[in-house]
Amino acid sequence: MADKNEPFRFLVRKIGEVLKSNVDRDEKLKTVCKLLKENVAYYNWVGFYIVDNGRRNELILGPYEGKPTEHTRIPFGRGICGQAAELRKTFLIQDVSKETNYLSCSVNVKSEIVIPIFKKGEVIGELDIDSHSLSPFSKKDETFLKKIGQMASKIL
Repeated sequence: MADKNEPFRFLVRKIGEVLKSNVDRDEKLKTVCKLLKENVAYYNWVGFYIVDNGRRNELILGPYEGKPTEHTRIPFGRGICGQAAELRKTFLIQDVSKETNYLSCSVNVKSEIVIPIFKKGEVIGELDIDSHSLSPFSKKDETFLKKIGQMASKIL
């Protein structure tokens, strides 16, 4: 039987290499998004939101892979991404239709996971993943994506 963690281990290694490469920050983050989207079948939109240094209470869309979104600036507290930043916690939403504070990016999105990224105890960004499947995310996804967030925090 195949090891279900192997794709995640491969991606941690590969993303580690990307983040140490000599390309600029946004190119590194774009490559991370692409690797995640292309290697995990139910990751249909993958992107980074970065805290606006001037306002400190707003997220700005950074590099992403997937269809364009109108949500390029999200105040803390608004939507799942804004709640994750404000409350400083991961949100794993298996069915977005049941959320009252959900900002829809596409009618195809059925679930979402948002991982806040920290540096020196402060939220500096987040990793946001949308899926077109209901209930695809597991604790393994959460653990894996938190690791990716920790790795990305070094370049944010």
